[in-house]
Amino acid sequence: MDIFISLIAKQLQISERQVQNTVKLLGEGATIPFISRYRKELTSGLDEVQIGAIADLQAKLTELAKRKETILNTIEEQGKLTPELKQQIEQTWESTVLEDLYLPYKPKRRTRGQMACEKGLEPLAKLLMAQRYSDIDLQAERFLSDAVTSIKDALAGARDIMAEWINENGYARNTIRAIFSREAIIYSRLVKGKEAEGDKFRDYFNAEEPLRRISSHRLLAMRRGEAEGFLKVEIAVSEELCLERLNKLFVTVNNASSEQVKLAVADSYKRLLKPAIETEFAAESKAKADGEAIAIFVENLKQLLLSSPLGQKRVLSLDPGFRTGCKVVCLDAQGNLLHNETIYPHPPKNETALAMKKIAHLVEQYAIEAIAIGNGTAGRETEQFIQSIHFDRQVQVFVVSENGASIYSASKIAREEFPEYDVTVRGAVSLGRRLMDPLAELVKLDPKSIGVGQYQYDVDQSALKKALDQTVENAVNKVGVNVNTASKYLLTYISGIGPQLAENIVAFRAQNGPFKSRKALLNVAKMGAKSFEQSAGFMRVENSDNPLDNSAVHPESYPIVERMARDLKCSVADLLRDENLRKQILVQNYVTDTVGLPTLNDVLLELAKPGRDPRTEIQVFAFDPTVKTINDVKVGQILPGIITNVTKFGAFVDVGVHENGLVHISNMADRFVSDPTEVVALHQHVQVKVIEVDLERKRIQLSMKGIKQ
Repeated sequence: MDIFISLIAKQLQISERQVQNTVKLLGEGATIPFISRYRKELTSGLDEVQIGAIADLQAKLTELAKRKETILNTIEEQGKLTPELKQQIEQTWESTVLEDLYLPYKPKRRTRGQMACEKGLEPLAKLLMAQRYSDIDLQAERFLSDAVTSIKDALAGARDIMAEWINENGYARNTIRAIFSREAIIYSRLVKGKEAEGDKFRDYFNAEEPLRRISSHRLLAMRRGEAEGFLKVEIAVSEELCLERLNKLFVTVNNASSEQVKLAVADSYKRLLKPAIETEFAAESKAKADGEAIAIFVENLKQLLLSSPLGQKRVLSLDPGFRTGCKVVCLDAQGNLLHNETIYPHPPKNETALAMKKIAHLVEQYAIEAIAIGNGTAGRETEQFIQSIHFDRQVQVFVVSENGASIYSASKIAREEFPEYDVTVRGAVSLGRRLMDPLAELVKLDPKSIGVGQYQYDVDQSALKKALDQTVENAVNKVGVNVNTASKYLLTYISGIGPQLAENIVAFRAQNGPFKSRKALLNVAKMGAKSFEQSAGFMRVENSDNPLDNSAVHPESYPIVERMARDLKCSVADLLRDENLRKQILVQNYVTDTVGLPTLNDVLLELAKPGRDPRTEIQVFAFDPTVKTINDVKVGQILPGIITNVTKFGAFVDVGVHENGLVHISNMADRFVSDPTEVVALHQHVQVKVIEVDLERKRIQLSMKGIKQ
């Protein structure tokens, strides 16, 4: 619909052409990564986030259009759809306004006002609402009947009717909304008798804050405390102010009738309007907090998925433990399991010398190039144990996050990969593979279990899943995959490839050997032209006869590159090798009606570094060797640390003890910081100063102010 294009363009502040072309591409089955990477001419360079926003808004407007159709049909069936009302509904694209228009006609359970109408009191309500009469008892007496036996009952019934009229009045609802918007306060109070159980919500036992200014993490914490039964949460405004504004709207004179209207206003506000608007603002504030929390989770997940890979090296991986020992596995450069056993270098067994001998032997036997150590229980002790061993070669040692490893090791995916091994072996293998290629391993996990979000189980789960799935898809396609080594779990996230096609690719590879070219993918069952178009540019084939098959150049652009080579009287391989040849390309000569400078510039960049990995190079990190537990952490110390989580209010830092420290946003820099992501990123190596240690609550406060990073 043209109206959709206009509304989306206005809201996102982009051109209608960009929206129209994007909507058309999405409608034709193009994926967000494909559109962003290979259709820049049509979208004028919109990125994945903008394209995703267009898709989301289109879906919301489509749902709103369906809702309008339902509302129109319902009112028409009642015989109450006037041309004016129909026009109002058709021209409205705000759900709040739409529901206000529908409210008087919305089928509802039998209300007090409806029961009063059934008793014939609606004319009396109209008389009182007109506020012309002072002799209200005389007027009410006319409506006495077997169902209405007293003047008192007649007036009460008329007020019930008026209360519902006031509640259904759009001006009244918007008046109260405006007050809530400006002045609403959110309160949280401890539920009596829950002090000890709810201690983790201590900061919210008696809290209040303007609703429009409350941070997402505080609001979500309050709502979690409420859901768990420890807090009572309320959103409130001045009742006096609300009644004053409503009376200005509905009370026009000063007589006995207007007194009845005042009573109806008060009843309507307390019984109908306030609860409805409070619920509305509770939902809106929760949705806003959810959006902010999801955005932070998405950014953290993106950074985690794009963490620096070690690459294809032979790795020894340790899943540390005390009583149960340290599980050791050796992996080849492709991540295949070569050997596993358990060592006991720590208490209670203390077989340190034997464990050292075993590790040194394994490093030599399997030509190990790097060691991965999980950062959980006994992680620091195991790291120090490994550092004390003298190897026959240079071996890099890395500490790897264990977040989600236990969930993977007990999962169906892990059982399929290692049916003959127990969870401890699977977990250790996963840690080693995370070091080699974080992206390839983390795609096997539910993103929520990776531990880089906050309140991930409190936000809208469908919105979270959609956002995280799209983030994983964007990350996988940004990096690309080697089609001959990628697992089916990694292939699933490639643009245009679903679970079934991913399985077909792996099965074809197993039966026929490695793919020799991208074109060979067309031989895979269910790999049609559309799937190939969407996926080919993101899949790499090493050692293909066509060197472009191992690049991000899409097959549809091969003829352009071949023409460039012909014009320079060289081969495509020569173009990839020789920078001087590439400098001679006059890119303007290859612009056509369908291929513009954005695509051509991308092609040239890819020819310069074909198949380059956009991820940064991995760096070795070492904690302060004197700090092993929270008892070793002292105020004033400056410690090395790794950012493990970024939130709206600051960043959590691992300084080598079990408890992560917090750098509050106010302590991140010697300047005002509005967003922590301006200063830090996930897995960033930082220097921090200890400013407070709370041993009772196991909390460490850190600062980055005045410290050179």
